[in-house]
Amino acid sequence: MKQEYNPDTKSRFILKTESVIKQYKQYDEVITAVNRVDLNVEEGEFVAIIGTSGSGKSTFLHCCAGLDKVDAGHIYIRGMDITKMSHDELGRFRGENLGIVFQRHNLIPQFTALENILIPTLMVNKQAGTYDERLRRLVKVLDLGERLHHLPSELSGGQQQRVAIARALINMPAILFADEPTGNLDRANADEVLELLIKTRD
Repeated sequence: MKQEYNPDTKSRFILKTESVIKQYKQYDEVITAVNRVDLNVEEGEFVAIIGTSGSGKSTFLHCCAGLDKVDAGHIYIRGMDITKMSHDELGRFRGENLGIVFQRHNLIPQFTALENILIPTLMVNKQAGTYDERLRRLVKVLDLGERLHHLPSELSGGQQQRVAIARALINMPAILFADEPTGNLDRANADEVLELLIKTRD
């Protein structure tokens, strides 16, 4: 059954998690990657999750983005509990509300930069032309104008990450999840990507 928007105290936060647990089974051992995590994020807020390698940062982010199912707890985005959504409901909700930037870009190698950017628009039922102004702004801010018709293999690492950011933002998501978006970049490109994320927040 489709959930209705619930304007209670949970909807005060763009993202709220309650006692989130995520476990994996490895042979006969159960590994707890995320252990009872509570988090409140307000709209417009930037939040960084810091920890050592293997501490569960990416797993927690994937749970919050609806890419992994939790074993216990609740995750509310805009007051909606995504842990109670069906697979189809979650897919629609993610397409309409969430943007995700992966550490390794995850661009489709056979598609041009422009085609990669526009992929999310095919999954949301909006009229043609809805994204024209948004696309122009992202291309300008991210300095991709001369690279739109290039394949990912023809782009530098920093350019590929800029394409990934544009793809994550093209649907005007309510919340953006970025999994170590500068992890594979040198310091100059990393600083540039962080500045671009701030510029594209509106």
